[in-house]
Amino acid sequence: MPGTYETRLAELGVTLPDASAPAANYVPYVEAGGLLYVSGQISMDADGMVKGKLGDDMDAPAGAAAAKLCAIGLLAQVKAACGGDLDKLERVVKLTGFVNSTADFGDQPKVVNGASDFLVEALGDAGRHARSAVSAASLPFGVAVEIEGIFKLK
Repeated sequence: MPGTYETRLAELGVTLPDASAPAANYVPYVEAGGLLYVSGQISMDADGMVKGKLGDDMDAPAGAAAAKLCAIGLLAQVKAACGGDLDKLERVVKLTGFVNSTADFGDQPKVVNGASDFLVEALGDAGRHARSAVSAASLPFGVAVEIEGIFKLK
């Protein structure tokens, strides 16, 4: 039987993908002292990587949709770290969002809101978190957004 968070995700029409494997010499997550540090998740959907540069060929709403995909990837990693039981998640502690954007683009917070808003919608108060949203001149593979997270486990 699905847990509370999985049920809420289903109500939102979201099915978590399998946690992605690392693309280089790092691990997808590390648990230390009750905190789970999840490596950066890139904007990716069932069709592949969501690429673009905010302020050039992508606008803030499209960037926010890409950031939501990163948040879904983060939750997939948390679920994997918790042995398949997402309800072992106590809360989201902090997100750091990297936005592939032009030098004059200043709406990084609006882009990363796509992840923040989704996590609060899916997890309620447990989804509220501290956050940074910064510009990057480029991101791996030309993706639009990459987000890493820190989570507290029960």
